[in-house]
Amino acid sequence: MDKKSIIGILLIFLILVVFSIINKPSKEQIEAARHRQDSIARVEAEKATALMQQQQAEKTAQEIADAATDTLNPDLQLKEKTDQFGAFGVAAVGSEEFYTLENNLMKITFTNKGGRVYSVQLKNYQTHDSLPLLLFDGPDNRFGLNFFAQNRSIETDNFFFTLEGDKKEIVVTGPEVKKGSEGKIKFNKQNPGSKESIKFKLEVAPGSYLEYVYTLEYNSFLVDFDMNLQGMNQYIASNQTFLNLKWAIKVPRQERISKFGEDRYTNITYKFFEDETDHLSNSKSEEENLSTRLKWIGFKQLFFSSTIIADEAFPSALIKQEKTEKDPKYLASFSADITVPYEGKQTESNGMQFYFGPNHYQTLKQYDLDLERQIDLGYAIVRPVNKWLIIPVFNFLRNYIDNFGIIILLLTIIIKVILFPFTYKSYVSQAKMRVLKPEIDELNGKFGPDKALEKQQAMMALYKKAGVNPMGGCLPMLLQMPILFAMFFFFPTSIELRQEGFLWATDLSTYDSILNLPFEIPFYGSHVSLFCLLMTITTIISTAMNQQSLNSQSMPGMKTMMYMMPIMFLFILNSYSSGLSYYYFLANVITIGQTYLMRYFVDEDKIHAQLQANKKKPVQKSNFQKRLEDMARQKGVQMPKK
Repeated sequence: MDKKSIIGILLIFLILVVFSIINKPSKEQIEAARHRQDSIARVEAEKATALMQQQQAEKTAQEIADAATDTLNPDLQLKEKTDQFGAFGVAAVGSEEFYTLENNLMKITFTNKGGRVYSVQLKNYQTHDSLPLLLFDGPDNRFGLNFFAQNRSIETDNFFFTLEGDKKEIVVTGPEVKKGSEGKIKFNKQNPGSKESIKFKLEVAPGSYLEYVYTLEYNSFLVDFDMNLQGMNQYIASNQTFLNLKWAIKVPRQERISKFGEDRYTNITYKFFEDETDHLSNSKSEEENLSTRLKWIGFKQLFFSSTIIADEAFPSALIKQEKTEKDPKYLASFSADITVPYEGKQTESNGMQFYFGPNHYQTLKQYDLDLERQIDLGYAIVRPVNKWLIIPVFNFLRNYIDNFGIIILLLTIIIKVILFPFTYKSYVSQAKMRVLKPEIDELNGKFGPDKALEKQQAMMALYKKAGVNPMGGCLPMLLQMPILFAMFFFFPTSIELRQEGFLWATDLSTYDSILNLPFEIPFYGSHVSLFCLLMTITTIISTAMNQQSLNSQSMPGMKTMMYMMPIMFLFILNSYSSGLSYYYFLANVITIGQTYLMRYFVDEDKIHAQLQANKKKPVQKSNFQKRLEDMARQKGVQMPKK
């Protein structure tokens, strides 16, 4: 670019700057423009408000007019409903009323609109913010039969049932229940209480009705539900072989928001008749058409569930869940369209049960329906460890100790004692590797990178002569892995820990936040869990103590990986159950103590002398190797001399 071009560009730039300065509006002009825009915005807002008020007034006037019309013309309203619903039209007119049935464990509220359960409160539990715990509540929930009658689609949850009797509040009574026996069948057999029923009837004509009967026993989480049809074959379409039972609820949040807590464990579960259990996704919205017979369908949260159970079996069902994210009020919307057998008889009855209660392993297991499979205790190799070891020991300790921090401490000690033989064997194997380290380093120096195979063969020969298994330290650790992972599933799903505090942790079932951050760290969260920090620190210390046995030249990346693992778990477990982090912290502390004790009692000089003595002995041949050599000699093969 020449000199004239540069001067021209500079002049153009200067002209633009001067032009912008000259044409810049004054403060008065800017203020006037702003005032004009504010005036326009205010006028538009006033217009929008006026329009909204007008629409609301018109809506209110219409509602008042409709109410007046209904009041002044009940016969006209009844005729309209009869035209719409046929013989069911009479039940389409009414007012909603509520009734309660309760025992020592829960309070069930019913509505005559649909004759259904309106809400369920568990008396012995509260939400994370100390409110009454409701499994579901409100007009958005549905429960009722759908079928065709007189060429019309009938949905019974839109009709008003009549209550049999005049009691609006029924209380089931019984003896005092000792702690730990809530909902236990064995206790109820030895200490029986009363049971009460509430009945709702949808009467179409004299002698023709649909009846719902709910029965609740004292000290029970089960509600018997009988659906009786009398003379309904005159109205229900004769070609129907089943009725459709619609059950849908909005699942309220009981715990504080956590992607590794209640949000992760809320889904629909189900059991096939005389077969396995299964479930929809834990992490996303999903639906599934189940064409095989079912025993039960559960609307499950982390610590509580609402489950419908067939006396026999449900022929099929369409289940659907719509998960919500970070909604402060609801976790998901669940629905199940369940087929119920119908034979078109004069009198028919279908028996079912509801389970409204906690996801407590022993409570669910006692029904012998696989309801306990709703609790996520891990994969196939991990679940038996929880089922046959962790849960029995935990329950045994709970019978004698109320402090769950102490229970976890004793549980950790018991497990570490059980695993000590494996830990000791692993330590001795590592000690052998340490005393051989000078000879291993000598081999590393003798063979260069281009002779990796020769170096490996020389090392294996050294191990064999010394009688050392290089994997001896790893195999005992692998045997401990199922217990390590079992705890990973046990603590976050144990309702026993819910709202139980220890030290600074107010709830061992969720994270223990000692500092809430004004921002969110990716993969870590917006809080600091102290138990998780202590677990990370002790894991690093334990790792450092075991690093001496690693051959840094043969495994150069292993040490870095071993130190990276605790940092990874710091991010993973920061939002997990503080009871889990507390357990890992205790396990690390005990492991560090065991390491110091074993260092004191295990004489590495003695081990070194024993290994040197082993090297002077002839190498023992295995029985398999001996048999191979004998077979070779019989065939005349000359064995090489050593």
